[in-house]
Amino acid sequence: MMETLDRPVWNALTSRHAHLAQGDGQALRYPASIIPFAAMRDTDIRSAQALTQMLVPGETVMLVERAPITVPDGCTLLKRARITQMVGTGEFAPVSDQRIALLGPQDAGEMLELALLTRPGPFTLDAQRLGPFWGVRIDGRLAAMAGQRMHVDGFVELSGLCTHPDFRGQGLGRHLLCHAAGAITRAGGQVFLHTYADNETAIGLYERSGFHRRAELHACLIERR
Repeated sequence: MMETLDRPVWNALTSRHAHLAQGDGQALRYPASIIPFAAMRDTDIRSAQALTQMLVPGETVMLVERAPITVPDGCTLLKRARITQMVGTGEFAPVSDQRIALLGPQDAGEMLELALLTRPGPFTLDAQRLGPFWGVRIDGRLAAMAGQRMHVDGFVELSGLCTHPDFRGQGLGRHLLCHAAGAITRAGGQVFLHTYADNETAIGLYERSGFHRRAELHACLIERR
């Protein structure tokens, strides 16, 4: 089943997140208001054309695949990156931090502000439609958060893990990482995540927390001309 993670976007939009999928079967995408991810069915020219036609001029989306990505005609490559995909091993023990609380729609503005400051990956005001998020508040401020993103049969992606610079060094990231991962495993799923391949600090944290490197993926940010 691990092979389903080679194409996380396509396999999420054709399984657990099929209710969010937009497209005609040759290419699929998440609604732009939720997350700017898209995928082609295969490398056929019809799939590339379908993806291009889904976008309006100037719109950007991100493609994430284990296999090398060919930019569709009519689109411009803005950024290419290598992504390390990691998978959690076993279950994660409950975290004894009473400050961790489930976030809700009323927190969306602060969540977006924290994500824009720390840049854990693409994030929007509607990110909570993908799955639950948890956070820690200190003196009324959102100090750290983590949540769920892509859902594939048998797997749930942990994402949005970030800590405000004013509150780093307190172990908040580790606590939220284990809390969010534990929520996934206790619900019967296996947790996976992505990070930039050159972010050895984050990779080290994940390895110490019970994750192992599974594969390197390609990520391309493209724009419709």
